[in-house]
Amino acid sequence: MSEQQPYDADSEAVRAHLSIIQGVINRMAANSASCKNWCVVLVAAILVLVARTDTTAYAPLALLPTLLFLFLDAYYLAQEKDFISSYQAFVKKLHSGTLSLSDLYDVRPSQQGFRKFTATLRAASSFSVWWMYLVLAVVIALVWKFNCVKALLGS
Repeated sequence: MSEQQPYDADSEAVRAHLSIIQGVINRMAANSASCKNWCVVLVAAILVLVARTDTTAYAPLALLPTLLFLFLDAYYLAQEKDFISSYQAFVKKLHSGTLSLSDLYDVRPSQQGFRKFTATLRAASSFSVWWMYLVLAVVIALVWKFNCVKALLGS
């Protein structure tokens, strides 16, 4: 196919390209879900150890995986949004008839460097990210506070 020849939606190359991008989007969403799962497991394990050993000083350690997974989850969400934008731009070119050979199989995020960092920070403010990590932070604070009160009362 020539660079000038327009591609249509029935083209095998177009369908394969869209399938590749959709696969990447699905992996980013799965990675985001895995971050949440692993974070809950690690925080729960740390809090169980804190509760069993009555070492209240270690409860804030559970904030470390919470913050790390919050950032990683936000990164995956930012990547997912970036690939969705790429998917939409590709479809827009396809519908307008301006799709060229160089657009096919060019699967990479458009944001790099500082823009990727700021996109990650914006993604962290998304409800799909912050609510769960906020709940975990509150639980950690309550466990810490409860254990501190328990230790002060001598129970």
